Amino acid sequence: MKRFAKHAIFYSVLVGVWLILAKLKIWPPYVFPTPRGVLDSLWAGFADHSFWIAIAVSMKRMLIGYSLSVVLGMVLGLGVASNKFLEETMGGLLVSLQSLPSICWLPLAVLWFGLTEKAILFVVVMGSLLSVTIAMETGRQQMPKIYGMAGRNLGAHGLKLFWYVLLPASLPYILSGLKQGWAFAWRSLISGEMIFVSLGLGQLLMMGRDLNDMSQVIAVMILIVVIGYLVDGLVFKTIERRLQHKWGLAPAT
Repeated sequence: MKRFAKHAIFYSVLVGVWLILAKLKIWPPYVFPTPRGVLDSLWAGFADHSFWIAIAVSMKRMLIGYSLSVVLGMVLGLGVASNKFLEETMGGLLVSLQSLPSICWLPLAVLWFGLTEKAILFVVVMGSLLSVTIAMETGRQQMPKIYGMAGRNLGAHGLKLFWYVLLPASLPYILSGLKQGWAFAWRSLISGEMIFVSLGLGQLLMMGRDLNDMSQVIAVMILIVVIGYLVDGLVFKTIERRLQHKWGLAPAT
């Protein structure tokens, strides 16, 4: 209850400051809308189903793109961590590429795939792939060697050794990378949808800008933040608790 009260007070103060600034009319209403105006835009967007459609389309793209990045990232990360040559060559390249903003992949996506769904998925995959790969590599490298030795002494080899010993020991690092990868993929998706003319939350942002409808822009921004918060709380934090309960692992940070 204390935590809920803190959140309630904080957001009440935040909305109060917003309302005061809007009432002072330091900026025109079409530039700085009132909380009521944004609430009306949220209501209208859900009432005409445009927000529901955009959320469904964006989440479908996220599910496909993020799933691909997780599978590819785990395979690539394990390969780099298990091979000295790949670690010394590709490992440094992966770290360098991670500093590249995901929006930089957009020109390549357009040239390779055109203004298509594949281009958006490519940007999503590239936005999260490196984080997942590096997390998998780090988890495999940081794991104490004694774990593998103990597993082999107890008769675990090959796939069993990986599944029952190496993977659980690496999970805190992997989960941290998965969370970061999801955040990068989410941002990459919105960036891609803002540039490509397609259904999605990013397109609604651009429509609000083109129509000078700042209420819609802020309403969509709130939706993007809320979805990110819900995914983190309902998916990743639930997985963290289950991992901690099953294997006694500390939650990923």
